[in-house]
Amino acid sequence: MVISGKGGVGKSFITANLALCTALMGYKVAVLDADIHGPSIPKILGVHGKRFSVISSGIVPVPGPMGIKVVSMDFLLPSEETPVIWRGPLKFAAIRDFLSKVEWGYADFLYIDLPPGTGDEPLSVAQLIGSLNGAVVVTMPSDLSLLVVKKAVSFAQKVGVRVLGIVENMSGFTCPSCGKTYYVFGKGAGEKIAKEMNVPYLGSVPIDPRISEACDRGEPFVIKYSDAPAAKALMDITRKIIESLKKSV
Repeated sequence: MVISGKGGVGKSFITANLALCTALMGYKVAVLDADIHGPSIPKILGVHGKRFSVISSGIVPVPGPMGIKVVSMDFLLPSEETPVIWRGPLKFAAIRDFLSKVEWGYADFLYIDLPPGTGDEPLSVAQLIGSLNGAVVVTMPSDLSLLVVKKAVSFAQKVGVRVLGIVENMSGFTCPSCGKTYYVFGKGAGEKIAKEMNVPYLGSVPIDPRISEACDRGEPFVIKYSDAPAAKALMDITRKIIESLKKSV
């Protein structure tokens, strides 16, 4: 599962592109968008507005790029303006149904994108899947993130999920004209937290204006801009995650 202590750190972008990188390596991949109130994975993967198909044995995931199977509340809403006004029990039931009533088929990896914080959805996933292989914690290099990401790491540890590592998103911006790197949100917070909490540091993803553009258009960033430093960083992070998981099997 992919978690964060606060919103606005680009967690869903990281989830979607880790899934894409994994698929590019030849694995079969599925993504569960467990952010019930604010599903954004379909938009990032270019399948926003699609609908589930239903067969006798259950719900069929929406096919995304690189054959990724996508399940999200977005596919059930009548319009993108429709709010989901649910309390905890209903959200638990929805996540349970997504896990148990969907015809996932075979997948080597299931990435679960969770809303910020340590509330109903992360707890529901941890309870419903007793054998989660690990959690990736996404942060950004700011002092505020430094505090809240510790809570996310502690949450994973308390519910018995191994922390695969910390990813620092929006780590710096390199000017295309002069080549100088500017650390807009600060520098090194992710690595510092990893050392303090004694968990792996998976790497940093630099700022790239094309990331926002790709997400808005539903274009897979790591595929369209495969030579970008951010795309290469994401591929490297994905390799580290897979290597870590293989060692634990």
